[in-house]
Amino acid sequence: MKILHVITSLYTGGAEKLMVDLLPRLRGAGHEVELLLFNGADTPFRKELQKSGIRIMDCGSGNSVYSLKNLRTLRKILGNYDIVHTHNSSPQFFAAIAGIRKSVKLVTTEHNTNNRRRNWPGFSMIDRWMYNRYDSVICISDKAEENLRDFLKTDKKNIRTIYNGIDTSKFRNATPSEELKKYMPADGKAIMMVAAFRHQKNQEALIKAMNYLPEKFHLFLVGEGERKNECMEAVKNSKASERIHFLGRRSDIPELLKASDFVVLSSHYEGLSLSSIEGMSVGRPFLASNVDGLHEVVDGAGILFEDGDSKGIADEVLRLDKNPEYYKDVAEKCLVRATKYDISSMLKEYMAVYDEVIK
Repeated sequence: MKILHVITSLYTGGAEKLMVDLLPRLRGAGHEVELLLFNGADTPFRKELQKSGIRIMDCGSGNSVYSLKNLRTLRKILGNYDIVHTHNSSPQFFAAIAGIRKSVKLVTTEHNTNNRRRNWPGFSMIDRWMYNRYDSVICISDKAEENLRDFLKTDKKNIRTIYNGIDTSKFRNATPSEELKKYMPADGKAIMMVAAFRHQKNQEALIKAMNYLPEKFHLFLVGEGERKNECMEAVKNSKASERIHFLGRRSDIPELLKASDFVVLSSHYEGLSLSSIEGMSVGRPFLASNVDGLHEVVDGAGILFEDGDSKGIADEVLRLDKNPEYYKDVAEKCLVRATKYDISSMLKEYMAVYDEVIK
């Protein structure tokens, strides 16, 4: 079958990483798979996907993701595919409109447990209409499905949960990067967070946690985004500023994570975070805020702290650092938990959805 995936861009993010891992495997399973970007900026993820042989189309670089140009492009090509599968809000909305009076089947993936539009009367009505245009809605966590059903007030069978997955072997077997050593003393300990700089991710909590940690601890923040400058300002005002490093957008995430001693994600909320699975796959202790989308992945394996509790983050890092046996136990549990989210299982379930909506 011929499948088009549509996403805003291939910058850093869980949905973007899903494209890199999933699309080549769908193609390898015998489907004709293409990708449309609303913002076609050249990024490491785009380069990686192009190398795999996936055809990528785009609506230009730097355009607003809600530009009507994106809608016109989508409307023009929609009928060329058996299935159009969208990710992120603007592709979801525009595909719902573009698919009117078209024979194509629409599938979308809901990547978060919630969104602010659901609390705004006008937008919530549009969202309800939009979701009802889809033949299948895939939620990436149980909580995401629960919240969406509650919002739509529905028990329709076309909404289901398929856990996101990654190629865990790529992270488990990565060679540690040597780059981090140049920032730290010989006995230095590296704390790593990989996430786009958005309000949701709350890097500020981790930045503040550095004030409670000794000199040997260094923080490395990987990613880009609209709130990066605000986080850099927060670092300037921190007494730990010399120990906090911004590494930008990177294509060597497995190697960076493997070189770290602690992996942290301090988000206010998540869908089902691929970053958390990646962090657990490298055999390091993973620490995360105790919020929707992280609790169900991390609980019983990694360490959970209260949302925004900077002192709590620091206390947990110190506890792990001072107790090697505890450190080893948490790291091993994280590694085992990550195998539950290997991409091979997700691929089978996505293909089952496509077969179902076509039939």
